[in-house]
Amino acid sequence: MQLLDGKYVSEKLKVEIAEEAAKILAATGRKPHLVAVLVGHDGGSETYVASKMKNCEKVGFKSSLVRYEDTVTEEELLAKVAELNADEDIDGIIVQLPLPKHIDPEKVTERIDPKKDVDGFHPVNLGRMQRNLPSFIPATPYGITLMLKEYGIETAGKHCVVVGRSNIVGSPMSILMARNTTPGNCTVTICHSRTPDIKKFTLDADILIVAIGKKNFITADMVKDGVVVIDVGMNRETSTVTKSGFKLYGDVDFEGVSQKASWITPVPGGVGLMTIIGLLKNTLASANKEVYV
Repeated sequence: MQLLDGKYVSEKLKVEIAEEAAKILAATGRKPHLVAVLVGHDGGSETYVASKMKNCEKVGFKSSLVRYEDTVTEEELLAKVAELNADEDIDGIIVQLPLPKHIDPEKVTERIDPKKDVDGFHPVNLGRMQRNLPSFIPATPYGITLMLKEYGIETAGKHCVVVGRSNIVGSPMSILMARNTTPGNCTVTICHSRTPDIKKFTLDADILIVAIGKKNFITADMVKDGVVVIDVGMNRETSTVTKSGFKLYGDVDFEGVSQKASWITPVPGGVGLMTIIGLLKNTLASANKEVYV
């Protein structure tokens, strides 16, 4: 078993991103600019946004945070999105999810200008991705493909099984792995909560990508020897033995599955770090006008 080390890959790619950002600054006098909108005080969201802002600073981006209490109306939030869309200094906009129940996340996502949708959630970007056109790719799937590429994991002709069908990870991941690209060219099976006997499919996987949101869902008896395992799970549980007061668990039983896998991502230290790289790469592409002129 070898680790697909998100820390190693992310640090390497951040150096490359910083070099590109410096070129933009030298040529235009401005830095790539990412704006994050945070509603409320959800602990996980606070942590994720702080990490995104910190990483922007590390690579020489400008970052701005717009905060609202969870009492903000949907109309106010949509008006702010429109304002950010119109600001020519802004390259990327993210609205951190989840949002309060009285705000429709789909409506907010669709109001973001696709040219600034660096989370890659807008239907226009998802459609362009499906057609293998230039697009902003959802950050987590994008980060996973960057990791597979960095480690030279062979994907062409392999059977990739994706467990989970969310619009953020599972569905776009299945499209990316099937596309005529590198990484890609897999035969893809997508499984979910209504799939009977998931084990039948996971046992046949050459590459197994798990994003179902259930702690240690995949166990050693569900995989074959030599499988490549990508664990997207980020299941937080309170803990008395960590400084933060919580501990992260993946969707894969690392201890058991790592005995059979050829490559596997750890949690933490795997996909989570690569998600931020996907976001930074999208923002850089926006600043360079690589996707939309």
